[in-house]
Amino acid sequence: MQDRATLVSNARKSILKGSKSFAIASHLFDNVTRERVWLLYAWCRRCDDIIDAQDHGGALGDQAGAADRLALVREKTALAFADKPTDDPAFDALGLVARETGLTLDMARAVIDGFALDAAEWQPHSEADLMRYCWHVAGAVGVMMAVVMGVSPDDEDTLDRACDLGLAFQLANIARDIEEDDAADRSYIPLDWLAEEDIPPGEQMKPHYRPALTRIVARMCKTAEIHECSARIGASRLKPRQRWAILSAAGIYGEIAREVARRGDHAWDHRTVVSNARKLGFVGKAAWAALRPVRRSCIALASTRKYSRMELVALSDKNGVPKYT
Repeated sequence: MQDRATLVSNARKSILKGSKSFAIASHLFDNVTRERVWLLYAWCRRCDDIIDAQDHGGALGDQAGAADRLALVREKTALAFADKPTDDPAFDALGLVARETGLTLDMARAVIDGFALDAAEWQPHSEADLMRYCWHVAGAVGVMMAVVMGVSPDDEDTLDRACDLGLAFQLANIARDIEEDDAADRSYIPLDWLAEEDIPPGEQMKPHYRPALTRIVARMCKTAEIHECSARIGASRLKPRQRWAILSAAGIYGEIAREVARRGDHAWDHRTVVSNARKLGFVGKAAWAALRPVRRSCIALASTRKYSRMELVALSDKNGVPKYT
C-alpha cells in the first residue's frame, strides 16, 4: 500500500484530469480538507471509469462484462474499508480517508448502487426514478463529502442539503449530456416525461422533437436550481473556507444548468462549458455570498423541493438495484 503523500499526489492528478471545475473549487478548502476531498474524489472517479470502461470520463468503452466490473468495485471497496491492500491507489485512497473521517461502508455502497444502475443500462420511468438515480450517483457522494468536511453523521438536515448539492450537479450533467448519452444508447430522461411530450423513447434527439425536448430539459434545470438553493442553506453552516468552496462549486455547476436552459433548442449544438474566466468569476461571487445570509428567494425556492434524501433512500430500499447472474 502506498504512503499517504503518494496517495494524495495520485488523487490530485485524478481530479485535475477528471473535473477541472471541482479541482478549482477544492483549492479553496484548508489543506487537510482539500487533500481528503481529493482522496474521496479519486475513488469516485475510478469506480465510474471501471464501470464504464473509460479513462476519466470521455467515450464509453466496451460495455461487455459490466457485471464483473461491478463486482470488482464492490470487492475492492470492501477491502479498502477493511484496511487491506487493494492493489489500486484510488481504492487505497478511500480506505485512508475513511479511517481519517469516519466514512462508512454503507455510505460507499449507496454510491456503488448507482453504478449498478448504469451497468444494467437502466432508464428511469418516472421523476421519482430519476431522482433516485441522482441520489445514488451524486447525492450519496455529497453526503460522503460533507462527512469529509467535518459534518457530523448525525446532522441529518445538513447531510440532506449536501445530498441536494449532488442532486443539482447530476441534473445539470444529465441536461448537458443528453446528446452524448443518446450516442451511447443511454437516456436518463424519465419515460413518463417523454410520453407527456409525445416523444417516442429513443427518438428524443430527432430534430422535430427539439422543442419538446427543450421543455423537458427546462423542467430538469429548474429542479436542479431548487436543489442548488437547498444546498446553499446547508453551506451556510460550514466553516468559512468550506462554505466558500461549496458555494463556488454550486455556482459553477449551476451555471451549466442555467446555460443549457438559456440556449434552448440549441443547447446541444456544442457541449456546454463554463470557461476558466467565468469559473474564477463564480469563485469571486462565492466569496461575497459566503459573507451574507442566504437570499430569501433562494430559501423560498428550496422549500418547493419535492423529494428529501430520506424519501429517496426509502424508494431505493423499496425498489432495490439490478441483480446479476
